[in-house]
Amino acid sequence: MTDFTATRALFDIPEGLAYLDGNSLGPLPRAAGARVARMMQDEWGAMLVTGWNRAGWMEAPARAGDRIARLIGAPAGSVTTGDTLSIKLWQALAAAVRMRPERRVILSDSGNFPSDLYMARGLCELLGEGWRLRVVAPEEVAGAIDDSLAVLMLTEVDYRTGRLHDMAALTAQAHGAGALTVWDLAHSAGAIPVDLAGAGADFAVGCTYKYLNSGPGGPAFIYVAPHLAGDALPALPGWLGHAAPFAFDAEYRPAEGVARMRVGTPPILQLAALEAALDVWEGVEMADIRARSIELSEAFIAGVAARCPDLRLASPRDPAARGSQVSFRHPEGYAIMQALIARGVIGDFRAPDILRFGFAPLYIGMEEVAQAGDTLAEVMAKGLWDRAEYRARAAVT
Repeated sequence: MTDFTATRALFDIPEGLAYLDGNSLGPLPRAAGARVARMMQDEWGAMLVTGWNRAGWMEAPARAGDRIARLIGAPAGSVTTGDTLSIKLWQALAAAVRMRPERRVILSDSGNFPSDLYMARGLCELLGEGWRLRVVAPEEVAGAIDDSLAVLMLTEVDYRTGRLHDMAALTAQAHGAGALTVWDLAHSAGAIPVDLAGAGADFAVGCTYKYLNSGPGGPAFIYVAPHLAGDALPALPGWLGHAAPFAFDAEYRPAEGVARMRVGTPPILQLAALEAALDVWEGVEMADIRARSIELSEAFIAGVAARCPDLRLASPRDPAARGSQVSFRHPEGYAIMQALIARGVIGDFRAPDILRFGFAPLYIGMEEVAQAGDTLAEVMAKGLWDRAEYRARAAVT
């Protein structure tokens, strides 16, 4: 069994704070600062450019990728890191549609993160020739899969409600229709058990700054199923995705496997923070994470339902149908969340009316759940949110 008391001690969280926003930005692992400082002083400072060889900087994307692979049910050598989630999604989607040239439809759902839909629409506009993005309600996805489909592109866990798609079933259905799949794991990796290989997923992407705790702007990752890696051609043929970057060939030759999905220079400072964050996961089992997450979120839902009748649950009531977050709806959701934050309970708000709370067992326990429930009940019962300063919208919600 995972010792969550031990993992909690590995994070630097201000005393008295109930941090329920790891689904947006994970907290600072205590070891990350020293790891980044050591990289800057002992590697960058002392080695300068020789650090690419002596400190293993060039191998850092694959090294981190293999450690992430264990958490998402992927084999070693099938995941690499770097760039942003949007860039990795573009690469995966472009590679997938190129492998189905006779089809012209990308299917997604209205619960997908807007950036994913922007990227898909942009790609369709660039391709022209009748390409289109079809967007349906999340519950209508299965019924919309047919033989016109080139790619099924979904975020496994809905960023607003936490609704969980059945990856294995939808992947099998897409394959039965002759389509490929691209899964966004932004709210899955480190939050719920994922089995990319077992589900037969073709491509997957995700970020590391949420449940994996790599810090703001942390590098994204991309997975390509090993049996497709030799045929998946990157739409962004970057220098470091070349088979021999330091041959400086005028013509592009893709590297073997998922390494071809590397684009530009690896973000070594961020990768150092990510490696420190991934150390926390040593010995942690995703099954334990899931069981504890359900225990925490069920307690929170029950408490809110009993004491906050004006809040409407937006997440599925069945814990098996949601990820590791719980959302409630209220017309004054933004002001309510600001009142909570002012009182030491940090969640976040998603337009138009969602209060969102993330449950990361690595550092959240029943004490924080009770604190959040008590504070939310007080804010609602006393109308403490009804102040002008809580309605003033900040740039980031």
